[in-house]
Amino acid sequence: MSDTRPPASGAQPAAGPEEIEITFYADRHKIYPRSVAGVFTNWRWATVWLTQIVFYGLPWLQWNNRQAVLFDLEERRFYLFNLILYPHDLIYLTGLLVISALALFLFTAVAGRLWCGFACPQTVYTEIYLWMEKLVEGDRTARMRLDQSGHTLEKYGKKTLKQLLWIAFGLWTGFTFVGYFTPIDQLWLAVWQAELGPWQSFWILFYGFATYGNAGYMRELVCKHMCPYARFQSAMFDRDTLVVTYDAQRGEPRGRRSRQADLSLLKLGSCVDCSLCVQVCPTGIDIRKGLQYECIGCGSCADVCDQVMDKVGYPKGLVRFTTQNGLEQGWTSAQMWRRVLRPRVLAYGAILLLITVALFTSLYLRTPLKLDVIRDSTILSRVVQQGYVENVYTLRMLNATEQEQPLRLVVHGLPGLQVISETEFSLAPTGARALAVTVRVPPGSSAPGMHPIHFEVQSLGAEPMTVRQDSVFMMPRQ
Repeated sequence: MSDTRPPASGAQPAAGPEEIEITFYADRHKIYPRSVAGVFTNWRWATVWLTQIVFYGLPWLQWNNRQAVLFDLEERRFYLFNLILYPHDLIYLTGLLVISALALFLFTAVAGRLWCGFACPQTVYTEIYLWMEKLVEGDRTARMRLDQSGHTLEKYGKKTLKQLLWIAFGLWTGFTFVGYFTPIDQLWLAVWQAELGPWQSFWILFYGFATYGNAGYMRELVCKHMCPYARFQSAMFDRDTLVVTYDAQRGEPRGRRSRQADLSLLKLGSCVDCSLCVQVCPTGIDIRKGLQYECIGCGSCADVCDQVMDKVGYPKGLVRFTTQNGLEQGWTSAQMWRRVLRPRVLAYGAILLLITVALFTSLYLRTPLKLDVIRDSTILSRVVQQGYVENVYTLRMLNATEQEQPLRLVVHGLPGLQVISETEFSLAPTGARALAVTVRVPPGSSAPGMHPIHFEVQSLGAEPMTVRQDSVFMMPRQ
């Protein structure tokens, strides 16, 4: 039976359960990377210049009166300087992807996230967009002060100019990307005449928007949350992998001090706790907390720390590229580099070398003349005048050169074999042709059944080439 008596005088009713809101997503705090100069920064900018000169300049390079590198999807031809590939040559693309993956594994085993810190497109374009941002708004402190300021004409003027630069660069990047698939001179003319096709317009805008969004706004979020490499990189690390490391044994306990301070009396390490290593980090981490998956291995913290060590008169290398074994055992650089050729690295290197040699050897030995022989399945064989036996074939030929190829057809394999069709013809540059061929043998020259024969197409041009394809000749039973 329930108690319906009122509460005693002065008694407070029991409070309900307290609601606690739990979020699984941390709020994002905008990162303002500080500018820095040094060895690793110079190397990074060198790769920025190199990769962008290649990317933006290659579509404009002419070769044999055409674009040097063009992936013509409409014509199903891929031009790489002198090399012309077709869809059936995609095996070479597979080989290239395998080589790229193995190279990534090799570089990671040797020096950690070397690709991420110096050549990844996300890193490269983020550097470029940060440079434009710094050009308009100033360095770290000025950008922070501008964002925290009120609504002023100067603020909106700088923000507008920055956005215009970002959008223009993104659109130019999208235009260049599409220029690898559509002749870029024609694409440029179509832009000026406002005659872009729907797919060209879509890809220019899509790739431009992706560049603008990823490098302008998302930045470190791509490396932290979108890139899978950050998650499985540790599986390729070992104790002899070079990574950006803070020497805690030398740096701790950290603390501020004057330049003339005696560290032995203060009982402090070399780290002056200036936090500059955090301010220059593009992903906003503190390298002094140890190796973290967000670290892209760019070396900015090592550059700025060396500058601080110079100013306070301490030896450089408090933050440096080193290995776990090297740090714990106090190895020199020479001792660490001697550990580079360890079994994992040798295995990656051997497989990479083998596949690379095989791929380029195959490309070098590749015959740019293709032949496919299709036997007529509707007529196995037929007996014609004077008892001759004929078989009919269709020859599909492809000329993967940019010169017209005069050709001769020869068939071997049976006594008295004759070709009852044209045996000399030509193929247009990068052209294809299907040719019906009738092959005849005299009566009684071979036993009934299938007999192997060989079709050869020989080039009569300046560069002799011969391509051979096997088939069978059917002799009827009497």
